[in-house]
Order: sequence, then C-alpha cells, then structure tokens
Amino acid sequence: MSATDDFVPDPPVRTNSLRIGAIGAGMIMAECHLAAYRQAGFPVAAIASRTRSRAEGVAARWGIPKVHDTPEALIADPEIEILDIAYPPDQQPALIRAALAQPHIRGILAQKPLSLTLAEAIALRDAAAAAGKILSVNQNMRYDQSMRVLKQILDRGDLGEIVFAQIDMHAIPHWQDFLKAYDRLTLSNMSVHHLDVLRFLFGDPVEITTQCRTDPRTTFPHRDGITVSTLRFPSGLLAVSLEDVWSGPREPGYADDQHITWRVDGTKGVAKGTIGWPTGVPSTLTFASTVSTGGAWVSPKWDTMWFPHAFIGVMEQLQHAVATGTEPALTVADNVRTVALVEAGYRSIAEGRTVKLSDIAIN
Repeated sequence: MSATDDFVPDPPVRTNSLRIGAIGAGMIMAECHLAAYRQAGFPVAAIASRTRSRAEGVAARWGIPKVHDTPEALIADPEIEILDIAYPPDQQPALIRAALAQPHIRGILAQKPLSLTLAEAIALRDAAAAAGKILSVNQNMRYDQSMRVLKQILDRGDLGEIVFAQIDMHAIPHWQDFLKAYDRLTLSNMSVHHLDVLRFLFGDPVEITTQCRTDPRTTFPHRDGITVSTLRFPSGLLAVSLEDVWSGPREPGYADDQHITWRVDGTKGVAKGTIGWPTGVPSTLTFASTVSTGGAWVSPKWDTMWFPHAFIGVMEQLQHAVATGTEPALTVADNVRTVALVEAGYRSIAEGRTVKLSDIAIN
C-alpha cells in the first residue's frame, strides 16, 4: 500500500432524505449549495429570498417546486425539515430564532459568520440547546479536499511534531454589497475560514496577534482590509493566516495571479498545497515524510473541488445528525469558539497587543 492509498478527500453521503428549505438566492446558494445538493440527491423543497423574482429564477434553474414570498413564510412551511440559510449575518439570528420555534424544523444550517458579535453567537448556541434543535454552521473550508487529506496526514503522525503552519491568501472573494454597512470586514468574513480551519487541524490556540490595514483598492469605508494573524498553540506551534482580499492592481489588462497557498512544517515532514477556489480548479496537496514516504514528495489526486463539492459534506453531516440523533461534525458550540477567535483578533487590533483566548468568555 502506498502512502496515499487510504486518503478520503470527500466523505461518503450516508443520509440524504430530509427536505431542505433554502433561504437566499445569491451566488453562494445558487452556485454552490444547490449544485452540491443536486449531485448528492438532497431534496430541496422550497426557496425564499429578499426578492421573490430572484428566488423564482433560482428555483427554475434547480427544479425547486415551491417559492415563498418571504423567508419567514418558508420557515413556517410544515414540509421543511432542515433550514439552510445563506443570508446577511445581521439578519441571520432572527431567522434562526424563528426556526427554533417551529416544531417541524429539525435542523438548521447557518452561514458564517454565525453572527456579528460573540454575545449573539453565544445566545444562539444557548437558544438551540434550550429548543433541543441541531444548529450547525457552514464552515465549508473544513470540507475542502486538501484540508481533509491534510488532517488525515496529521492524525496518523506522518509529519511528526508540527512546528509551523501558514495560510497565504491573495484572492478576491467579490464582497457582497451588504458588507459595506458593517464595521468589520475581512477578519469576520474571510479570515473566519482560515482561523476555523486552523482550529480544525490543530485545536484551539492559546493566543492571537492580529494586525491590519485599510486597503486603497477597496472602494468603501473599512478598517480591516488586509489582515495578518499569528496564532500560538499549546504545543508551541505558530501559525500565520494572511488575507489580501483585493490582490494586485485592479486595472483593465492587468494579468493577476490570484491564489491561496498553505504549508505545514513538522519534525518528520512537510505538507504544502493550494486552495483551488480562486481559479475554479481542484485544490492540491503534496507532502514528504520520513515516516511514510521515505522522504520523497508524493501528491494525492482528486477531481472534486472546494466549490461546490465541499457543500455536500457540510449538508450531509447535518442530515446524518438529524436522522440519527447524533451530534453533527460542525456543532454550534464549536463554532462559538471560532467566533471567539475572531473576536480576540479584533480585540488585538483595537488594543495593539496579543490577546489570550482565556480572556474571551464563552460560557
């Protein structure tokens, strides 16, 4: 058996029978959620958005049988078993609370960030627990194929003790218009992917130092346009997350080089790779290990991509949890810890210092 034979870049679909109600008809729902759900056979029973006509267009494209006038009307639809939200984060908490009050809704998939404040995220966690409902958060980078294979490499010890890790983003996520009204930009809406996946790979850090600058290429008022966060973990591991979300000149004819790369260094090996989302190709991973590859570089392959295929795993883990009465892989309690890490990053920016995670209360 080779060093790559037993990797599983995409989890199996164990459950796909629960009826989904989709809230939102923007890019992430139309191009990622619904494309993934069709491939996996997840039944989407209804859709609603801020604009009915836009929801109707998405429904026609994906064969969704019912369009509601408002998200609230969809939440009240007794056919809906799982609510899938892709909506602005300032409006998401009210939709979650409305869904928690409906007896027919058994599970909720919220978007990230779960809320704009840590206090609200904690309140939603506690409200879901009180209602006895499963609330899960769509941290879909955990289902990127390179991240899942990297996690498998780490778990079997191929790289030894991990000493350094980095994620380096120079890519344009095409900010949604609603973000222009918020006082938080990159750390809350893009770094949240990277900070969460670092937690997925290495556990909770003990401290974070974040610096930022305004970005003259971003055409609306903001503070955290470009962000750099350094995390220290209990083992001594240092990790760096860098987000440059406008990447290069924005002039006509400029041939940009958008990319997201990552690297993990250990005492027994190194793994490195790319996230394929900016250019619409599969993510990559290559690694060399004195434990499993004889020091040679090997590169596992797959055909699936972060967008849209990772969204299969995100919805499947919720479908399976609801159907079996077990805990989902992406729990709201765990996500509160990611929100706390983001909050610590903003505190670091505001106070110009390293912030210990023990100083951020989440109980």
